[in-house]
Amino acid sequence: MQSENGPRKGGEPTGGAPGGPRAERGRRVLVRPTASWFAAGFSAGLGLTLAYLAVQTVLRISGVLTLLLLALFVAISLEPVVAWLARRRLGRGWAVTVVIVASLALLAGFLALVIPPVSTEVSALVDAVPKWLGQLHDHHSALGRLEDRYHLVSKARQQLGSGLGPAVVGGLLGAGHLVVSAVTGTALVVILTVYFMVGMEQLKRFVYRFVPLSRRAGVVTLTEATLVRVGRYMLGNAATSAVAGLATFAWCAVLDVPYAAALGVLVALLDMVPVVGSTVGGVVVSLVALAVSFPVALGTAGFYIAFRLAEDYLIMPKAMRYAVDVHPLVTVVAVVVGGALLGIVGALIAIPVAVGIGIVLEESAFPRIDAA
Repeated sequence: MQSENGPRKGGEPTGGAPGGPRAERGRRVLVRPTASWFAAGFSAGLGLTLAYLAVQTVLRISGVLTLLLLALFVAISLEPVVAWLARRRLGRGWAVTVVIVASLALLAGFLALVIPPVSTEVSALVDAVPKWLGQLHDHHSALGRLEDRYHLVSKARQQLGSGLGPAVVGGLLGAGHLVVSAVTGTALVVILTVYFMVGMEQLKRFVYRFVPLSRRAGVVTLTEATLVRVGRYMLGNAATSAVAGLATFAWCAVLDVPYAAALGVLVALLDMVPVVGSTVGGVVVSLVALAVSFPVALGTAGFYIAFRLAEDYLIMPKAMRYAVDVHPLVTVVAVVVGGALLGIVGALIAIPVAVGIGIVLEESAFPRIDAA
């Protein structure tokens, strides 16, 4: 019989000695958690740093991403027209060309309607400035009497000398930067829309490859149906906006409200934004109608209230009969959330996104839940 701490059969020590293998194994067990905790902390810190840099990068390019999203949205909205032309043996390339030329023609027509009135008003303002300055020194004119009583010129000079001048210059520079940004953004959206329209089929095939092959057919069918319905919705929205623009032009032309054509195009563009667009357009036209008379402005406001009711209950249902029905509550919530996230662009694309989500829920999510 061997001792308690002696070797067992095969020469293996029975353990218990401070320097034996069991103690060494125990020490190794104590070392491994230390190394794993260090690696976990390092990985977590690196992940948080990369996540922070990714968020900061997205925030810096948020404006570009918004324009990219708008261009993709416009391309999807025009896709039914391109597909319809392509099925008429025109070919996708020529179909895209026709749609692009027509869209650029509409944009040029809008600019041709808007730029002359704006330039006329600016020229009239520039021509009126010397007359106003002359009237300030004429004590018999209304401006001259105001100058004698309130000393407007001296106060303006004091404000310009006390820092208002740099503020005005900064405001003018900011306005110029805003105009340049608007022109650049519009050009970028047009270019990106062209690329999206030309490469829409290749883009969809590339995205579909991220879906497993076993589920790809169903995803393709659901996505194509969603894109078609969204495109039809936008075409219906464009039809109702065209009706709003024509109605505005006719009303302003009959009542001699200035810039009838420009106001009609402006209302048509604003009407593309659900819920608030037509309301804002009606307010703008009513304010312009004040140049004619107060009764005309009041009648214009009443006209837009009546037209809004007709649009919601008569025009919109007929224009959307090939698209989808959107609940009014969904419309309001989608527009509010989209506007809060992305401004005008978010409000513009809110309803189509809600339509797409509704189609996915009805065709995919709810049937699985009911079958469970």
